[in-house]
Amino acid sequence: MSVVIYFSRKHENFINGEIKQLSIGNTAIVAKKIAEKIGAELIEIFPVQEHPPEYERMVELAMSEKQRKERPKYQNLSVNSETSNAIFLGFPNWCGTFPMIIAGFLEDNDFSNKTIYPFCTHEGSAFGNSMTDLKKLCPNSIIKQGLPVRGSRVNKSDKAIDSWLNQYQEYGGM
Repeated sequence: MSVVIYFSRKHENFINGEIKQLSIGNTAIVAKKIAEKIGAELIEIFPVQEHPPEYERMVELAMSEKQRKERPKYQNLSVNSETSNAIFLGFPNWCGTFPMIIAGFLEDNDFSNKTIYPFCTHEGSAFGNSMTDLKKLCPNSIIKQGLPVRGSRVNKSDKAIDSWLNQYQEYGGM
């Protein structure tokens, strides 16, 4: 059984060199597309304390959390790691890696012997160091090649998602 677990942020975001207001976060758009294509359960990670809606304040917070190695609390999730063998994990690239709420989630859940299919949204830095960081936090997981999607192109990402999924036989690949 597969599950798509993701963290996304709406409000002000940096898109094509400008700050724009988003009613749905970029990662949420990609996560929903993946879940629909593979028929997986969709689970969103929500912070207990909502992030600031202003882009600049959010960047400052993300940098501070990373520097202090904070693990923001998230609302309870119903992830059954016993039955979920394939974990599609989505996040935005913040400050060169995944948000610290993702780090906390990974530390709180044992994905040993599970296959993780990471995907991220970004605005030019792709995964940054997040693949290396993911392997450090999940050393006993199988980490597959990830899918980076430029935030400004999420609405046109179906072809990239299909190509990525087609690499894996269990999801329609050869």
